[in-house]
Amino acid sequence: MDVTSSSGGGGDPRQIEETKPLLGGDVSAPEGTKMGAVPCRRALLLCNGMRYKLLQEGDIQVCVIRHPRTFLSKILTSKFLRRWEPHHLTLADNSLASATPTGYMENSVSYSAIEDVQLLSWENAPKYCLQLTIPGGTVLLQAANSYLRDQWFHSLQWKKKIYKYKKVLSNPSRWEVVLKEIRTLVDMALTSPLQDDSINQAPLEIVSKLLSENTNLTTQEHENIIVAIAPLLENNHPPPDLCEFFCKHCRERPRSMVVIEVFTPVVQRILKHNMDFGKCPRLRLFTQEYILALNELNAGMEVVKKFIQSMHGPTGHCPHPRVLPNLVAVCLAAIYSCYEEFINSRDNSPSLKEIRNGCQQPCDRKPTLPLRLLHPSPDLVSQEATLSEARLKSVVVASSEIHVEVERTSTAKPALTASAGNDSEPNLIDCLMVSPACSTMSIELGPQADRTLGCYVEILKLLSDYDDWRPSLASLLQPIPFPKEALAHEKFTKELKYVIQRFAEDPRQEVHSCLLSVRAGKDGWFQLYSPGGVACDDDGELFASMVHILMGSCYKTKKFLLSLAENKLGPCMLLALRGNQTMVEILCLMLEYNIIDNNDTQLQIISTLESTDVGKRMYEQLCDRQRELKELQRKGGPTRLTLPSKSTDADLARLLSSGSFGNLENLSLAFTNVTSACAEHLIKLPSLKQLNLWSTQFGDAGLRLLSEHLTMLQVLNLCETPVTDAGLLALSSMKSLCSLNMNSTKLSADTYEDLKHGAQLTTGVHHYQMEGVTLVLSSAFPLCPVSSGLLCPLVSLENASCLLEVGGRKGVRVFVFRRLPSLCRFQQ
Repeated sequence: MDVTSSSGGGGDPRQIEETKPLLGGDVSAPEGTKMGAVPCRRALLLCNGMRYKLLQEGDIQVCVIRHPRTFLSKILTSKFLRRWEPHHLTLADNSLASATPTGYMENSVSYSAIEDVQLLSWENAPKYCLQLTIPGGTVLLQAANSYLRDQWFHSLQWKKKIYKYKKVLSNPSRWEVVLKEIRTLVDMALTSPLQDDSINQAPLEIVSKLLSENTNLTTQEHENIIVAIAPLLENNHPPPDLCEFFCKHCRERPRSMVVIEVFTPVVQRILKHNMDFGKCPRLRLFTQEYILALNELNAGMEVVKKFIQSMHGPTGHCPHPRVLPNLVAVCLAAIYSCYEEFINSRDNSPSLKEIRNGCQQPCDRKPTLPLRLLHPSPDLVSQEATLSEARLKSVVVASSEIHVEVERTSTAKPALTASAGNDSEPNLIDCLMVSPACSTMSIELGPQADRTLGCYVEILKLLSDYDDWRPSLASLLQPIPFPKEALAHEKFTKELKYVIQRFAEDPRQEVHSCLLSVRAGKDGWFQLYSPGGVACDDDGELFASMVHILMGSCYKTKKFLLSLAENKLGPCMLLALRGNQTMVEILCLMLEYNIIDNNDTQLQIISTLESTDVGKRMYEQLCDRQRELKELQRKGGPTRLTLPSKSTDADLARLLSSGSFGNLENLSLAFTNVTSACAEHLIKLPSLKQLNLWSTQFGDAGLRLLSEHLTMLQVLNLCETPVTDAGLLALSSMKSLCSLNMNSTKLSADTYEDLKHGAQLTTGVHHYQMEGVTLVLSSAFPLCPVSSGLLCPLVSLENASCLLEVGGRKGVRVFVFRRLPSLCRFQQ
């Protein structure tokens, strides 16, 4: 059968559907409809049936048939004499080419030369074949099965049409025709049976290139194009050039309904799914411009607040983990842009690292281009230039990454410049406080920058109001990721104070601990908002609240008090003199823990406490406790003590207040009802070496106190207690500890595996040497390892055969006690 005479026969319905206009003849908007008001929701034709991946290359059989001109050529092209060649074909952007350009595929076949693509369906046609009609002949492609044939068919159709649209839209003549072609292109992508990222991205890239090459479009044409491509943006990020186009529209027409109706789902998708703004910074810039456009509406921040609420969701927990980091990244970039003119004037000089490394000389340094969000006036630029000259005369600071030192001592203050071999940068707070030019400078932003700053600081406030977002927000802001110009700006620090207050009011340790520095040697929010800090604008109320919440959770209480005594003793005494109860408690603790060595300073603190009623009452209570402590620690009393089961914290307190326990070395509170509150009494036992807390409610808070005061403790049994990973971290400072039992505690699986790593398995018990500590972890629930010293007062002698000695270190033997009901006999 002749191919040329049969190619128009009854074919597959799919080939007819592929060649039909997808939206009929007219795709223009209905009369009376404003394209810029509400996006046109056209009915999409759904493609039922199989879905295919877009082919880029593959193996297939090829046969080329030229149109017969003579009787002989007609015989040679009959199906009995056809020759098939195997080729590895590549579907390039503009042609169909073979990896081995020989035979039929010696020359590539351009998509523009392909007149039609059809499925062979006539009688007795070769199986699984495609027919490509080209000038002067036909190219037959034979696949291995029907699925591959259909995949080649749809891929060729797609490549051919995309090539056609690229050529048509590269030279636009009439924009109404261009708009019609864009709509047809979008609908072709939405109804294609191909499933691939490039299916939706290719039309967006074509439109993006078209817009970048034609910048003289009217606003109405802008909106028409945005509405036309809106369906593709529901599940795809816009390309960089298209983001520029969207940013321009947000700046020029922030009140357009297109911003609300079309851009909102696009920005929501970006915030929910974007993983790294560093790889696609224009997505972040588009998000910034969109939020600023919302702020320009009549309702202003109310619209922005509703947008943030929609991103969080109606429940108490946001289901999208990427929303908060992306929002914070957008806020930080926008706030940075507000001070960019100041930063550029400062950064015209080389940074300290560049000077040390010799990477860039001042004459070679190029000024940084400002972001588009900031449009300063000429007067402001001249003011900034004057201020920058004043700053450079006093101190040179060129650190783009803001980390401020934690403990600023008098010896560290003079070191404002780094030596050639030192990697540290000058301290931010020292620069702002010590340098007159920096501390007294007045930063005034332009109107646009001021609106931008107010909008994004308000967003940070909104983020801090969500309980589930607050821990992550505190962690993200802990390194103080703001430029020093922002921290020197009174308006910024005053507005940001609300966020810091929310952190200080949160009872969760993971939140308020972020007020401290991110690492040793750097300052944190606690130092910035303390009296004398750069951001402090009150009489110390925020400082007192931060101290109060941090004292309740800091397991290194002595170290924290020592830091306050060295750096903030004056503000603490001033606030205590004004009757602040938190500061009065702090001064009492400094006296109780012997933090202050200087006698004159101690007398000054006592005078401060006696100057107020609350201070006088607390100081009298402190004196009473000191007298009781001396009586308790007086030599004498038993060396070993066991409390009866069901004893409480009050019972322990009454017992310890009944006499002297200066010789007590072994205390067993096993199977009692004591909690972490009894740690206040346990730390008064200076000679305690062995402590058994088996099956009590003693938790992490109590361990924090023990780790700082019981320096002679050697054996600690925490079996079946609610101790977690944080408690194990607190015990790391106990240098004398030799044996620790944490079996059946609430250690996480990861911590358990870390401890078990490198340990030896002996009779079901893992031993782990951790800085001189023999840590015993049972791998089976019935095994409860304890030390021999703790077993003596608890287990009767006839059960000694049930004790399995599994190891020891420095005279401390470690046993495993198998818990059986018949063996659980305890002395009363």
